[in-house]
Amino acid sequence: MRIALFATCIVDAMYPKVALATVRVLERLGHEVVFPAGQGCCSQMHVNSGYIEGALPVVRNHVEAFTSADYDVAVAPSGSCVASLGHQQPMVARACGDEDLARGAEEVAARTYELSELLVDVLGVDNAAEQLGSHFPHRITYHPSCHGLRLLGLGDRPTRLLESVDGLELVELPDAQECCGFGGTFSFKNPDVSGAMVDAKIKNIESTGTGLCAGGDSSCQLHMSGAARRRGSQVRTIHLAEILASTRANPLELDEIADLSIPRVHATVTPSAGGAR
Repeated sequence: MRIALFATCIVDAMYPKVALATVRVLERLGHEVVFPAGQGCCSQMHVNSGYIEGALPVVRNHVEAFTSADYDVAVAPSGSCVASLGHQQPMVARACGDEDLARGAEEVAARTYELSELLVDVLGVDNAAEQLGSHFPHRITYHPSCHGLRLLGLGDRPTRLLESVDGLELVELPDAQECCGFGGTFSFKNPDVSGAMVDAKIKNIESTGTGLCAGGDSSCQLHMSGAARRRGSQVRTIHLAEILASTRANPLELDEIADLSIPRVHATVTPSAGGAR
């Protein structure tokens, strides 16, 4: 299958190794990953701030970038941005009187999946250890981001994948479905409320005794990591894609400064041999 990667703004700017991990996981399954040139923002920041007309060229850019590319399905390591494509982009186009763009946005959104959704529903991954060679011998907890949980209805797809990773112990997060307080521009417009929400989230992560919180949205990771550092907490965050990309031959590196990244070493082993790239 030919899969188009929608990297998203925050991943591209702040967590590029999440995009690389996504590519590695998909290539490990034997799929070709392409990167449509010209892609940019999904327009979520504009829409959430009420700038509908300002969002229109951003929507048009995304639709043109992905309709001009040759692929079967698209994937993004972000439930928030995938939700925006289907929930907001057609609305923006119609509000601005561009029905052709609205239909184009709907077509692109219909072929775009969040990573866990693609792996489970489309590619049939139900055992990350066996099918991906995923190995991550750590105790972690998991934060389900709001858009993936409420708009995409991801349910237990991410946690099912995590539970099937070799060596991983998943600990339930108290009040997991509560928002971390990021909410895009919400955290800028309502910093006190946002700060209180993320403090509560960090306390809940600390209560699990894991110190390591996985998630499917880098925006939430960024917000929680910043809050943890301000509190002097040892809590660290990590993206689902990075855990799935970690193998025995090429393990995820956890260093002393609360930085997580997939390693620079490239080791190639066929999945059927029990390893992976």
